Amino acid sequence: MSLALGAAVASTALAATASAAVPATGTQAQGKGQAHTQAATPAQAQGAFAGARAAEAARGCAVVYFDLGETLVHTGEDDSTSYLPGAADYLRELRERHIKVGLITNVPSEWGSTDAERAAALKKEVDSTWKGSAPFAWADFGDRILTPRTEAERKPAPALWERAKANSGGCRLVYEAETVEETEAAAALGYVAYQVGQPSRPAYLPARVIELLAQLPR
Repeated sequence: MSLALGAAVASTALAATASAAVPATGTQAQGKGQAHTQAATPAQAQGAFAGARAAEAARGCAVVYFDLGETLVHTGEDDSTSYLPGAADYLRELRERHIKVGLITNVPSEWGSTDAERAAALKKEVDSTWKGSAPFAWADFGDRILTPRTEAERKPAPALWERAKANSGGCRLVYEAETVEETEAAAALGYVAYQVGQPSRPAYLPARVIELLAQLPR
């Protein structure tokens, strides 16, 4: 995707979106000047959660997934790991704009039986070789670190992008990576794909463009 996309998006007139109200989870009865709240049933709680997700989607939301190696971090000749130029600032800007981020990255499937276990092993591996005054911003990614459960799920197989899409809550999905192979695979599954680190254009997809993309119909 070239900068032409950013220009086209920026020139699109976006209608204001009304916030959707989240259904109340309980009822109040007045008696002797004191309010009594009825506890929400599991079904009501589930409905409230679904309502909140729908409200977020109506306002416009996006999740930006990244590859890790040579997209956000670089491994040097001494096997040290550090941020690529601009990566830390870009993650900070996304954080300040409340844009969620995640990782879709290949690691050995034997690193764990769950995404959480494999993510923990990945963190340990990166942190053990980390070079730089600021640590990698793992907290920004939360539980959105997707890794192969089997060798057959390794990128460019579609499994990881499909799993991320299933958990997106209807938000706009962006994928940023350094290779054409991966960006094309993500684009084929409906992601806005951006190849990072290319000359004559921003190293990463500008955050303001992502905000505009989030408002477009999906």
